[in-house]
Amino acid sequence: MKKIYIWQQEDWTNFKWDDKIISYQLGKVRALQGRLVGKMSALGFDLKNKAILDTLTTEVTKSSEIEGEILDSYQVRSSVARHLGMDISGLTEVDRYIDGVVEVMIDATQNYNQALTEERLFGWHSALFPTGRSGMHKITVGDWRKDEGGAMQVVSGAMGKEKVHYQAPDSLAVPKEMSIFLSWVNEDNKIDPVLKAAIAHLWFVTIHPFDDGNGRIARTIADMFLTRADEIPHRFYSMSSQIRKQRKQYYDILEKTQKGSPDITEWLTWFLDCLEIALIDAESSLGRVLLKANFWEKNRLVSMNDRQTKMVNLLWDGFEGKLTSSKWAKITKCSTDSALRDIQDLINKGVLQKTDEGGRSTNYELIEE
Repeated sequence: MKKIYIWQQEDWTNFKWDDKIISYQLGKVRALQGRLVGKMSALGFDLKNKAILDTLTTEVTKSSEIEGEILDSYQVRSSVARHLGMDISGLTEVDRYIDGVVEVMIDATQNYNQALTEERLFGWHSALFPTGRSGMHKITVGDWRKDEGGAMQVVSGAMGKEKVHYQAPDSLAVPKEMSIFLSWVNEDNKIDPVLKAAIAHLWFVTIHPFDDGNGRIARTIADMFLTRADEIPHRFYSMSSQIRKQRKQYYDILEKTQKGSPDITEWLTWFLDCLEIALIDAESSLGRVLLKANFWEKNRLVSMNDRQTKMVNLLWDGFEGKLTSSKWAKITKCSTDSALRDIQDLINKGVLQKTDEGGRSTNYELIEE
């Protein structure tokens, strides 16, 4: 096989980078991290929990979206709340698969100082694929891939016109490659944990040790190291949310790096730029958290049924599109008449108002101060 990929080079894991470029970017990111953690630490208990709940919900849903999988955000939120022991209203029943995805993220961030072991990774993988299948296909779960169907490749395009973007090391090499990786992960090698997050992400996804779920687990490992960098088991910013916005660039830079040399300056630069934007966005979102808190404080004596509480929270947490009575009915699984009564009740109580927009359907929005 022609030597195309980084892992085919001798001593490929002896990564190098331009310290002058990376140190400057790392300094900016670390300053933003410190500022954000400081602001969040000053929040009250309830507000802090809301911020954590929002961030973890976003991180889980966006990491899956990167892989083209859409999770029910209500179920994700409910699962996160239950795992963290948060008492919130409007909890829903949670699918076994979603609960597993959340459990992996919770373990990585709450137990961020624990060693990353083969057993722990196998546990994560088993939680991501509780049925032993990826879609309709049976896969090896809780163990390294076997390549029984041929070489592990990342491809795109229609059948017969596939484009191979990447081919991973042979499955026989995976145990040794992962042993080297885990030794590096767990040793005190004096590398800043933010840089370690970026390197571990690239290294893991390059080995591609599992039949499926490699990208999600790589991002989970990165989150574990970012939590170490913050030195608190709370997440106040979502790296996956920003990666999702730059999904094409993410896959492009991975492919370019995996076909390049052990000089990974360009990958680290991209990762740090992405993280910087995520931190800036999180600071901006803090204002939204405070607005939401003020809203609920103002309306603490307003009685709402479960449907109304669910929809109001959804409006605060990023409702996509315009709110109509038909959408209300569909989301809350009630009749259109019940939806209209719910909405009119909240209008009378000063919670909702009609928008000024015209059109075939009447739209509604929160009354924000």
